[in-house]
Amino acid sequence: MFDNLSEKIDKAIYRLSGRGRITDINIAEAVKDIRRALVDADVNYKIAKEFTDSIKAQALGQDVIKAVEPGQVMIKIVRDEMSILMGETSHDISSENGLNTILMAGLQGSGKTTFTAKLGFLLNQKKRKKVLLAACDVHRPAAIDQLNTLGEQIGLTVFSMPEEKNPIVIASKAQKKAKDEGYDYLLVDTAGRLAIDEALMQEISSIHNILKPQETLFVVDSMTGQDAVNTAKTFHEALNYTGVVLTKLDGDTRGGAALTIRSVVKVPIKFIGTGEKMEAIDVFHPSRMADRILGMGDVISLVERAQESFDQEESRKISKKIASNSFGFDDFLKQIGQIKKMGSVKDLMGMIPGVGKAMKNMDIPDDAFKYIEAMIKSMTPSERSNPSILNGSRRARIAKGSGRAITDVNKLVKQFNDMSKMMKVMQGKGGQRKMMNMMNNNLR
Repeated sequence: MFDNLSEKIDKAIYRLSGRGRITDINIAEAVKDIRRALVDADVNYKIAKEFTDSIKAQALGQDVIKAVEPGQVMIKIVRDEMSILMGETSHDISSENGLNTILMAGLQGSGKTTFTAKLGFLLNQKKRKKVLLAACDVHRPAAIDQLNTLGEQIGLTVFSMPEEKNPIVIASKAQKKAKDEGYDYLLVDTAGRLAIDEALMQEISSIHNILKPQETLFVVDSMTGQDAVNTAKTFHEALNYTGVVLTKLDGDTRGGAALTIRSVVKVPIKFIGTGEKMEAIDVFHPSRMADRILGMGDVISLVERAQESFDQEESRKISKKIASNSFGFDDFLKQIGQIKKMGSVKDLMGMIPGVGKAMKNMDIPDDAFKYIEAMIKSMTPSERSNPSILNGSRRARIAKGSGRAITDVNKLVKQFNDMSKMMKVMQGKGGQRKMMNMMNNNLR
Protein backbone atom coordinates (compact mmCIF):
# COMPACT_ATOMS: atom_id res chain seq x y z
CA MET A 1 0.00 0.00 0.00
CA PHE A 2 1.56 3.32 -1.14
CA ASP A 3 4.97 1.65 -1.36
CA ASN A 4 6.52 3.97 -3.95
CA LEU A 5 5.18 7.14 -2.33
CA SER A 6 6.38 6.04 1.11
CA GLU A 7 9.86 5.24 -0.19
CA LYS A 8 10.29 8.58 -1.99
CA ILE A 9 9.06 10.71 0.91
CA ASP A 10 11.28 8.72 3.27
CA LYS A 11 14.32 9.39 1.06
CA ALA A 12 13.55 13.11 0.92
CA ILE A 13 13.35 13.42 4.70
CA TYR A 14 16.34 11.11 5.26
CA ARG A 15 18.54 13.33 3.09
CA LEU A 16 17.50 16.28 5.24
CA SER A 17 18.36 14.35 8.41
CA GLY A 18 21.77 13.43 7.05
CA ARG A 19 22.88 17.02 6.49
CA GLY A 20 25.62 18.32 8.73
CA ARG A 21 24.02 21.76 8.61
CA ILE A 22 20.36 22.48 7.87
CA THR A 23 19.53 25.59 5.86
CA ASP A 24 16.43 27.02 4.21
CA ILE A 25 17.92 25.76 0.92
CA ASN A 26 18.08 22.19 2.32
CA ILE A 27 14.43 22.44 3.37
CA ALA A 28 13.42 23.77 -0.06
CA GLU A 29 15.18 20.79 -1.70
CA ALA A 30 13.42 18.29 0.60
CA VAL A 31 10.05 19.92 -0.06
CA LYS A 32 10.69 19.80 -3.80
CA ASP A 33 11.46 16.08 -3.55
CA ILE A 34 8.22 15.50 -1.60
CA ARG A 35 6.23 17.41 -4.25
CA ARG A 36 7.79 15.30 -7.00
CA ALA A 37 6.90 12.15 -5.05
CA LEU A 38 3.28 13.28 -4.78
CA VAL A 39 3.01 14.08 -8.50
CA ASP A 40 4.56 10.69 -9.33
CA ALA A 41 1.87 9.14 -7.09
CA ASP A 42 -0.73 10.74 -9.38
CA VAL A 43 -1.66 13.59 -7.06
CA ASN A 44 -2.93 16.67 -8.92
CA TYR A 45 -0.04 19.14 -9.35
CA LYS A 46 -2.00 22.11 -7.95
CA ILE A 47 -2.90 20.16 -4.80
CA ALA A 48 0.67 18.82 -4.47
CA LYS A 49 2.06 22.37 -4.71
CA GLU A 50 -0.38 23.77 -2.14
CA PHE A 51 0.45 20.86 0.16
CA THR A 52 4.23 21.31 -0.08
CA ASP A 53 4.02 25.13 0.13
CA SER A 54 2.25 24.68 3.48
CA ILE A 55 4.93 22.22 4.64
CA LYS A 56 7.70 24.65 3.66
CA ALA A 57 6.07 27.57 5.48
CA GLN A 58 5.66 25.49 8.64
CA ALA A 59 9.16 24.04 8.44
CA LEU A 60 10.73 27.49 8.27
CA GLY A 61 8.34 28.83 10.89
CA GLN A 62 9.07 26.02 13.38
CA ASP A 63 12.82 26.50 13.22
CA VAL A 64 13.60 23.14 11.67
CA ILE A 65 17.01 24.63 10.94
CA LYS A 66 17.72 24.90 14.69
CA ALA A 67 16.17 21.54 15.62
CA VAL A 68 18.38 18.78 17.03
CA GLU A 69 16.54 16.23 14.84
CA PRO A 70 15.20 18.16 11.83
CA GLY A 71 14.10 14.95 10.10
CA GLN A 72 11.71 14.11 12.97
CA VAL A 73 10.28 17.63 12.95
CA MET A 74 9.71 17.40 9.19
CA ILE A 75 8.02 13.99 9.53
CA LYS A 76 5.55 15.46 12.03
CA ILE A 77 4.79 18.44 9.76
CA VAL A 78 4.28 16.19 6.70
CA ARG A 79 2.20 13.74 8.73
CA ASP A 80 -0.11 16.45 10.10
CA GLU A 81 -0.57 18.11 6.69
CA MET A 82 -1.24 14.77 5.01
CA SER A 83 -3.87 13.98 7.63
CA ILE A 84 -5.57 17.35 6.96
CA LEU A 85 -5.44 16.73 3.20
CA MET A 86 -7.26 13.40 3.61
CA GLY A 87 -9.91 14.79 5.96
CA GLU A 88 -8.46 14.75 9.51
CA THR A 89 -11.22 12.67 11.14
CA SER A 90 -12.97 9.38 10.36
CA HIS A 91 -16.67 9.27 9.46
CA ASP A 92 -18.98 6.39 10.28
CA ILE A 93 -21.94 5.15 8.25
CA SER A 94 -25.46 6.50 8.90
CA SER A 95 -27.16 4.82 11.88
CA GLU A 96 -30.62 6.40 12.17
CA ASN A 97 -33.50 4.66 13.93
CA GLY A 98 -35.52 2.54 11.52
CA LEU A 99 -34.29 1.61 8.05
CA ASN A 100 -31.03 3.11 6.73
CA THR A 101 -30.83 2.87 2.94
CA ILE A 102 -27.29 3.00 1.53
CA LEU A 103 -26.92 3.45 -2.24
CA MET A 104 -23.71 2.44 -4.06
CA ALA A 105 -22.62 4.34 -7.17
CA GLY A 106 -19.57 4.21 -9.43
CA LEU A 107 -18.17 2.95 -12.71
CA GLN A 108 -18.15 -0.67 -13.81
CA GLY A 109 -15.19 -2.55 -12.37
CA SER A 110 -14.81 -0.26 -9.35
CA GLY A 111 -15.79 -3.05 -6.96
CA LYS A 112 -19.34 -1.95 -6.04
CA THR A 113 -20.79 -5.45 -5.78
CA THR A 114 -17.95 -6.80 -3.64
CA PHE A 115 -17.98 -3.71 -1.45
CA THR A 116 -21.76 -3.98 -0.97
CA ALA A 117 -21.23 -7.48 0.47
CA LYS A 118 -18.22 -6.35 2.55
CA LEU A 119 -20.17 -3.48 4.09
CA GLY A 120 -23.08 -5.82 4.80
CA PHE A 121 -20.67 -8.22 6.51
CA LEU A 122 -19.18 -5.38 8.60
CA LEU A 123 -22.58 -4.07 9.72
CA ASN A 124 -23.89 -7.54 10.48
CA GLN A 125 -20.86 -9.04 12.21
CA LYS A 126 -19.38 -6.06 14.05
CA LYS A 127 -22.46 -3.92 14.70
CA ARG A 128 -25.00 -6.78 14.91
CA LYS A 129 -27.37 -5.10 12.46
CA LYS A 130 -30.01 -6.80 10.31
CA VAL A 131 -28.90 -6.20 6.71
CA LEU A 132 -30.64 -6.76 3.35
CA LEU A 133 -28.63 -6.61 0.09
CA ALA A 134 -30.38 -5.51 -3.11
CA ALA A 135 -29.09 -6.62 -6.52
CA CYS A 136 -30.03 -3.72 -8.85
CA ASP A 137 -27.32 -4.09 -11.49
CA VAL A 138 -29.42 -5.36 -14.41
CA HIS A 139 -26.77 -4.63 -17.06
CA ARG A 140 -23.80 -6.76 -16.01
CA PRO A 141 -24.87 -10.40 -16.57
CA ALA A 142 -23.01 -11.87 -13.61
CA ALA A 143 -23.67 -9.08 -11.09
CA ILE A 144 -26.85 -10.58 -9.60
CA ASP A 145 -25.29 -14.05 -9.36
CA GLN A 146 -22.18 -12.56 -7.80
CA LEU A 147 -24.11 -10.74 -5.07
CA ASN A 148 -26.24 -13.83 -4.39
CA THR A 149 -23.09 -15.93 -4.03
CA LEU A 150 -21.44 -13.39 -1.70
CA GLY A 151 -24.64 -13.03 0.32
CA GLU A 152 -24.82 -16.79 0.83
CA GLN A 153 -21.13 -16.83 1.80
CA ILE A 154 -21.61 -14.25 4.58
CA GLY A 155 -25.08 -15.35 5.64
CA LEU A 156 -27.06 -12.31 4.41
CA THR A 157 -30.33 -12.19 2.47
CA VAL A 158 -30.12 -10.83 -1.09
CA PHE A 159 -33.20 -9.33 -2.75
CA SER A 160 -33.11 -9.92 -6.50
CA MET A 161 -35.55 -10.11 -9.43
CA PRO A 162 -33.57 -11.77 -12.24
CA GLU A 163 -36.35 -11.34 -14.83
CA GLU A 164 -36.96 -7.65 -14.03
CA LYS A 165 -35.02 -5.21 -16.24
CA ASN A 166 -36.02 -1.98 -14.50
CA PRO A 167 -33.67 -1.32 -11.56
CA ILE A 168 -36.07 1.26 -10.08
CA VAL A 169 -38.74 -1.43 -9.65
CA ILE A 170 -36.23 -3.78 -7.97
CA ALA A 171 -34.90 -1.05 -5.65
CA SER A 172 -38.42 0.08 -4.65
CA LYS A 173 -39.58 -3.46 -3.82
CA ALA A 174 -36.35 -4.15 -1.93
CA GLN A 175 -36.89 -1.05 0.18
CA LYS A 176 -40.51 -2.04 0.93
CA LYS A 177 -39.38 -5.53 1.99
CA ALA A 178 -36.67 -4.04 4.23
CA LYS A 179 -39.17 -1.70 5.92
CA ASP A 180 -41.88 -4.34 6.33
CA GLU A 181 -39.50 -6.92 7.81
CA GLY A 182 -37.68 -4.63 10.20
CA TYR A 183 -34.23 -4.47 8.61
CA ASP A 184 -31.72 -1.94 9.94
CA TYR A 185 -29.90 -1.50 6.63
CA LEU A 186 -30.69 -1.85 2.94
CA LEU A 187 -27.53 -1.86 0.79
CA VAL A 188 -28.30 -1.23 -2.87
CA ASP A 189 -25.84 -2.38 -5.54
CA THR A 190 -26.29 -0.47 -8.82
CA ALA A 191 -25.02 -0.77 -12.39
CA GLY A 192 -21.96 0.99 -13.69
CA ARG A 193 -20.54 1.74 -17.11
CA LEU A 194 -17.04 1.59 -18.51
CA ALA A 195 -17.19 5.38 -18.71
CA ILE A 196 -19.57 8.13 -17.65
CA ASP A 197 -22.52 8.54 -20.03
CA GLU A 198 -25.97 10.11 -19.91
CA ALA A 199 -27.82 6.78 -19.53
CA LEU A 200 -25.76 5.86 -16.45
CA MET A 201 -26.30 9.18 -14.72
CA GLN A 202 -30.04 9.18 -15.48
CA GLU A 203 -30.46 5.67 -14.09
CA ILE A 204 -28.55 6.24 -10.85
CA SER A 205 -30.25 9.63 -10.36
CA SER A 206 -33.70 8.04 -10.79
CA ILE A 207 -32.92 5.32 -8.22
CA HIS A 208 -31.56 7.98 -5.88
CA ASN A 209 -34.72 10.11 -6.18
CA ILE A 210 -37.03 7.13 -5.55
CA LEU A 211 -35.16 5.65 -2.59
CA LYS A 212 -34.09 8.92 -0.93
CA PRO A 213 -31.19 7.09 0.76
CA GLN A 214 -29.64 8.15 4.06
CA GLU A 215 -26.25 7.62 2.44
CA THR A 216 -24.95 7.54 -1.10
CA LEU A 217 -21.44 6.12 -1.38
CA PHE A 218 -19.24 6.70 -4.41
CA VAL A 219 -17.16 3.56 -4.92
CA VAL A 220 -13.92 4.09 -6.83
CA ASP A 221 -11.00 1.89 -7.82
CA SER A 222 -7.98 3.59 -6.24
CA MET A 223 -5.70 2.21 -8.97
CA THR A 224 -7.31 4.51 -11.56
CA GLY A 225 -5.41 7.43 -10.03
CA GLN A 226 -6.25 10.93 -11.23
CA ASP A 227 -9.08 9.65 -13.46
CA ALA A 228 -10.84 8.62 -10.25
CA VAL A 229 -10.89 12.23 -9.12
CA ASN A 230 -12.45 13.44 -12.38
CA THR A 231 -15.13 10.73 -12.16
CA ALA A 232 -15.77 11.62 -8.52
CA LYS A 233 -16.54 15.23 -9.48
CA THR A 234 -19.09 14.21 -12.14
CA PHE A 235 -20.91 11.77 -9.84
CA HIS A 236 -20.98 14.33 -7.05
CA GLU A 237 -22.61 16.92 -9.28
CA ALA A 238 -25.36 14.41 -10.11
CA LEU A 239 -25.90 12.72 -6.73
CA ASN A 240 -24.37 14.94 -4.05
CA TYR A 241 -23.10 11.74 -2.43
CA THR A 242 -22.20 11.59 1.24
CA GLY A 243 -19.05 9.50 1.23
CA VAL A 244 -16.27 7.93 -0.84
CA VAL A 245 -15.09 4.33 -0.80
CA LEU A 246 -11.60 3.50 -2.08
CA THR A 247 -11.30 -0.11 -3.23
CA LYS A 248 -8.24 -2.20 -4.15
CA LEU A 249 -5.88 -0.18 -1.99
CA ASP A 250 -3.85 -3.34 -1.47
CA GLY A 251 -2.83 -3.19 -5.15
CA ASP A 252 -2.27 0.57 -5.36
CA THR A 253 1.32 1.73 -5.17
CA ARG A 254 0.56 5.34 -6.14
CA GLY A 255 -2.14 6.53 -3.75
CA GLY A 256 -3.03 9.69 -5.65
CA ALA A 257 -6.77 9.11 -5.36
CA ALA A 258 -6.67 8.80 -1.56
CA LEU A 259 -4.67 11.97 -1.20
CA THR A 260 -6.66 14.03 -3.71
CA ILE A 261 -10.36 13.10 -3.72
CA ARG A 262 -11.17 14.58 -0.32
CA SER A 263 -9.78 18.00 -1.19
CA VAL A 264 -11.49 18.09 -4.61
CA VAL A 265 -15.06 17.00 -3.77
CA LYS A 266 -15.07 18.00 -0.06
CA VAL A 267 -16.69 14.68 0.84
CA PRO A 268 -15.14 12.33 3.43
CA ILE A 269 -13.52 9.04 2.52
CA LYS A 270 -15.49 6.62 4.70
CA PHE A 271 -14.18 3.15 3.87
CA ILE A 272 -11.24 1.45 2.17
CA GLY A 273 -11.00 -2.01 0.65
CA THR A 274 -7.69 -3.74 1.35
CA GLY A 275 -8.11 -7.20 -0.17
CA GLU A 276 -10.48 -9.73 -1.66
CA LYS A 277 -11.72 -11.30 1.58
CA MET A 278 -15.00 -10.13 3.11
CA GLU A 279 -13.08 -9.02 6.21
CA ALA A 280 -10.81 -6.78 4.10
CA ILE A 281 -12.70 -3.54 4.75
CA ASP A 282 -11.66 -0.74 7.10
CA VAL A 283 -13.10 2.54 8.27
CA PHE A 284 -10.86 5.24 6.79
CA HIS A 285 -8.80 7.09 9.41
CA PRO A 286 -6.79 9.93 7.78
CA SER A 287 -4.23 10.21 10.59
CA ARG A 288 -3.62 6.44 10.63
CA MET A 289 -3.25 6.39 6.84
CA ALA A 290 -0.75 9.24 7.04
CA ASP A 291 1.23 7.21 9.60
CA ARG A 292 1.30 4.21 7.26
CA ILE A 293 2.38 6.30 4.26
CA LEU A 294 5.27 7.68 6.32
CA GLY A 295 6.32 4.20 7.48
CA MET A 296 5.15 4.77 11.06
CA GLY A 297 2.80 1.78 11.10
CA ASP A 298 -0.74 1.67 12.43
CA VAL A 299 -0.70 -0.01 15.82
CA ILE A 300 -4.20 1.20 16.79
CA SER A 301 -5.82 -0.51 13.79
CA LEU A 302 -3.75 -3.64 14.44
CA VAL A 303 -4.98 -3.79 18.04
CA GLU A 304 -8.59 -3.19 16.94
CA ARG A 305 -8.39 -6.04 14.46
CA ALA A 306 -6.90 -8.34 17.09
CA GLN A 307 -9.69 -7.50 19.54
CA GLU A 308 -12.32 -8.20 16.89
CA SER A 309 -10.77 -11.46 15.69
CA PHE A 310 -9.51 -13.17 18.84
CA ASP A 311 -11.79 -15.37 20.90
CA GLN A 312 -11.44 -14.12 24.48
CA GLU A 313 -12.37 -17.44 26.09
CA GLU A 314 -9.89 -19.29 23.89
CA SER A 315 -7.20 -16.74 24.74
CA ARG A 316 -7.77 -17.35 28.47
CA LYS A 317 -7.41 -21.11 27.97
CA ILE A 318 -4.16 -20.62 26.07
CA SER A 319 -2.83 -18.30 28.79
CA LYS A 320 -3.38 -21.05 31.35
CA LYS A 321 -1.58 -23.56 29.12
CA ILE A 322 1.38 -21.22 28.70
CA ALA A 323 1.59 -20.73 32.46
CA SER A 324 1.60 -24.50 33.03
CA ASN A 325 4.05 -25.25 30.17
CA SER A 326 1.41 -27.29 28.32
CA PHE A 327 1.14 -25.05 25.22
CA GLY A 328 1.27 -27.35 22.16
CA PHE A 329 1.00 -27.32 18.37
CA ASP A 330 -2.80 -27.70 18.49
CA ASP A 331 -2.92 -24.41 20.39
CA PHE A 332 -0.46 -22.92 17.89
CA LEU A 333 -2.82 -23.98 15.10
CA LYS A 334 -5.75 -22.23 16.81
CA GLN A 335 -3.66 -19.05 17.13
CA ILE A 336 -2.85 -19.17 13.41
CA GLY A 337 -6.57 -19.49 12.65
CA GLN A 338 -7.32 -16.34 14.66
CA ILE A 339 -4.48 -14.41 13.00
CA LYS A 340 -5.83 -15.36 9.55
CA LYS A 341 -9.17 -13.75 10.48
CA MET A 342 -7.38 -10.41 10.87
CA GLY A 343 -6.51 -10.09 7.17
CA SER A 344 -3.54 -10.55 4.85
CA VAL A 345 -0.18 -11.13 6.55
CA LYS A 346 1.57 -8.41 4.53
CA ASP A 347 -1.10 -5.86 5.48
CA LEU A 348 -0.75 -6.79 9.15
CA MET A 349 3.05 -6.53 9.03
CA GLY A 350 2.71 -3.09 7.44
CA MET A 351 0.86 -1.93 10.57
CA ILE A 352 3.88 -2.62 12.78
CA PRO A 353 6.18 0.45 12.94
CA GLY A 354 9.36 -0.09 10.94
CA VAL A 355 8.41 -3.57 9.74
CA GLY A 356 6.48 -2.47 6.63
CA LYS A 357 9.52 -0.53 5.41
CA ALA A 358 11.82 -3.49 5.98
CA MET A 359 9.48 -5.81 4.07
CA LYS A 360 8.58 -3.52 1.15
CA ASN A 361 10.22 -5.76 -1.46
CA MET A 362 9.06 -9.04 0.04
CA ASP A 363 6.15 -10.93 -1.46
CA ILE A 364 4.09 -12.46 1.35
CA PRO A 365 1.18 -14.51 -0.04
CA ASP A 366 -2.18 -14.67 1.73
CA ASP A 367 -1.72 -18.43 2.15
CA ALA A 368 1.60 -17.96 3.94
CA PHE A 369 0.48 -20.24 6.76
CA LYS A 370 -0.59 -23.21 4.64
CA TYR A 371 2.80 -24.99 4.82
CA ILE A 372 2.95 -24.54 8.58
CA GLU A 373 -0.58 -25.94 8.90
CA ALA A 374 0.36 -28.89 6.65
CA MET A 375 3.36 -29.75 8.83
CA ILE A 376 1.38 -29.53 12.08
CA LYS A 377 -1.43 -31.68 10.64
CA SER A 378 1.19 -34.30 9.67
CA MET A 379 2.06 -34.73 13.36
CA THR A 380 0.43 -37.33 15.60
CA PRO A 381 -1.79 -36.11 18.49
CA SER A 382 0.95 -36.96 21.00
CA GLU A 383 3.56 -34.98 18.98
CA ARG A 384 1.30 -31.94 18.83
CA SER A 385 0.61 -31.98 22.56
CA ASN A 386 4.21 -32.77 23.53
CA PRO A 387 6.63 -31.14 21.00
CA SER A 388 9.68 -32.20 23.06
CA ILE A 389 9.41 -35.77 21.65
CA LEU A 390 10.06 -34.56 18.09
CA ASN A 391 13.35 -36.37 17.39
CA GLY A 392 15.07 -36.72 14.03
CA SER A 393 13.07 -39.69 12.72
CA ARG A 394 9.75 -38.10 13.69
CA ARG A 395 10.72 -34.85 11.97
CA ALA A 396 11.70 -36.76 8.81
CA ARG A 397 8.28 -38.46 8.76
CA ILE A 398 6.48 -35.10 9.24
CA ALA A 399 8.50 -33.56 6.40
CA LYS A 400 7.59 -36.42 4.08
CA GLY A 401 3.91 -36.35 5.09
CA SER A 402 3.57 -32.60 4.45
CA GLY A 403 5.67 -32.47 1.29
CA ARG A 404 8.26 -30.20 2.91
CA ALA A 405 12.00 -30.43 3.56
CA ILE A 406 13.25 -31.52 6.98
CA THR A 407 14.87 -28.07 7.33
CA ASP A 408 11.36 -26.56 7.15
CA VAL A 409 10.21 -28.80 10.00
CA ASN A 410 13.29 -27.87 12.06
CA LYS A 411 12.57 -24.20 11.40
CA LEU A 412 8.94 -24.61 12.49
CA VAL A 413 9.96 -26.32 15.74
CA LYS A 414 12.48 -23.55 16.48
CA GLN A 415 9.86 -20.85 15.74
CA PHE A 416 7.40 -22.64 18.00
CA ASN A 417 9.93 -22.86 20.84
CA ASP A 418 10.92 -19.19 20.44
CA MET A 419 7.27 -18.09 20.41
CA SER A 420 6.50 -20.20 23.48
CA LYS A 421 9.38 -18.54 25.36
CA MET A 422 8.24 -15.08 24.30
CA MET A 423 4.65 -15.75 25.36
CA LYS A 424 5.91 -17.09 28.71
CA VAL A 425 7.93 -13.91 29.24
CA MET A 426 4.94 -11.75 28.30
CA GLN A 427 2.88 -13.28 31.09
CA GLY A 428 5.45 -12.48 33.76
CA LYS A 429 6.10 -9.23 35.62
CA GLY A 430 7.36 -6.51 33.27
CA GLY A 431 6.53 -8.81 30.35
CA GLN A 432 6.26 -6.22 27.60
CA ARG A 433 9.60 -4.59 28.53
CA LYS A 434 11.34 -7.98 28.61
CA MET A 435 9.86 -8.96 25.27
CA MET A 436 11.09 -5.75 23.65
CA ASN A 437 14.60 -6.45 25.03
CA MET A 438 14.48 -9.97 23.55
CA MET A 439 13.42 -8.61 20.17
CA ASN A 440 16.12 -5.93 20.19
CA ASN A 441 18.79 -8.51 21.00
CA ASN A 442 17.61 -10.70 18.10
CA LEU A 443 17.79 -7.75 15.72
CA ARG A 444 21.42 -6.88 16.57
